[in-house]
Amino acid sequence: MPKTPQWIKNNIPPSDCAESMKLMDVETINKVRNFHKSFPEYSETPLVSLKALATEWGVGGIYIKDESHRFGMNAFKGLGASFALASFIAQQTGRSVWELDYNAMISPDVKEALGEFTFYATTDGNHGRAVAWAAKKIGQKAIIYMPKGCPLVKLENIKREGAEGYITDQNYDDTIRYTAELAAKTPNSVIVQDTAWEGYTDIPGWVMQGYSALALEACEQLREKGIKPTHMLIQAGVGAFAGAAQAIVANFYGENYPTTIVVEATAADCFFRSVSRGDGEPVNVGGDMETIMAGLACGEPSPIAWDILRNKSEYYVTIDDEHAARGVRVLGAPLPGDPRVIAGESGASSMGFLTEFLTNPELAELRKQAGINKDSQILLFSTEGDTDPENYREIVWNGKYPSGN
Repeated sequence: MPKTPQWIKNNIPPSDCAESMKLMDVETINKVRNFHKSFPEYSETPLVSLKALATEWGVGGIYIKDESHRFGMNAFKGLGASFALASFIAQQTGRSVWELDYNAMISPDVKEALGEFTFYATTDGNHGRAVAWAAKKIGQKAIIYMPKGCPLVKLENIKREGAEGYITDQNYDDTIRYTAELAAKTPNSVIVQDTAWEGYTDIPGWVMQGYSALALEACEQLREKGIKPTHMLIQAGVGAFAGAAQAIVANFYGENYPTTIVVEATAADCFFRSVSRGDGEPVNVGGDMETIMAGLACGEPSPIAWDILRNKSEYYVTIDDEHAARGVRVLGAPLPGDPRVIAGESGASSMGFLTEFLTNPELAELRKQAGINKDSQILLFSTEGDTDPENYREIVWNGKYPSGN
């Protein structure tokens, strides 16, 4: 039986995160959404209400944003890659990004002004596929590197988008460093990542702006239902998605934004350790970081995301692979009346934690502190579908990573 998830309350003294928060102000992200809408593949992804599950677990509502429908790529990452490439092209050609919708990016004059470019990226699968897809859409080249242990099906998905793809013998963070070195040595090339480092902040900021569009969609979909969320669960790897979602939700709701819980894999708990340290300095995690939650197997917090999360997110938790697998099964085999959500291991991580959060007696104190009650309205994000179909079937059909009794 998996151990109870660890949790910690964020008691880090506040700092000035206004600049990072401004990246995700509502007016700007509405413009980003208009950019996304210019793509032929665009459609708003569903916000699924799990009414029967909410009743079963004694809360007012459980809502999950299902990103398996985004741009036909079974994950949300196309939002960040497409806007980052547009913003980079705008910067390179002296244009405003708000002038560069999809049709403008593929126009002969913009292509001539940019020339031929190669976009590099490091990925566990979803981000790299998105960069490859976005590059192909605008007639450019992509070269993608993956850390050791990535399944071949994800590499093949990247290659099907027209990119070169390779699996390294290094972990995620070391693979990023390797990819960045290659991009720096190659003429007319740039690395496109959602994590930042000294001297590299523009592109990660643009990627986060793209990501935040899905959280803004969720806020507006809830508002249409007449619902204001009281709690939000967000999964974190380098923290780019978590930081983007936290920022836009806090900006959307103002001072009364939902209580946020950041969910990490135990094997890659860099934010949990950073909050535990307590002085505001981020903590890196090294090693192989082996976990089925490949999208969360990142050991170094993005500085932009850390700036937001350390100031705005109240609780941090870590979960094991068994919890994530249970989340996959709960979403894939719902209670009668609830819709089915096909979620990959990283996408189901927040649901995996929620299954413990709302039912485990050992987490009663966390429920009390976080203010969980019969009226709680809880928002989650399924950031990917079954991007590794074989492992998905092993979990759902054959009970891989069992939860115990």
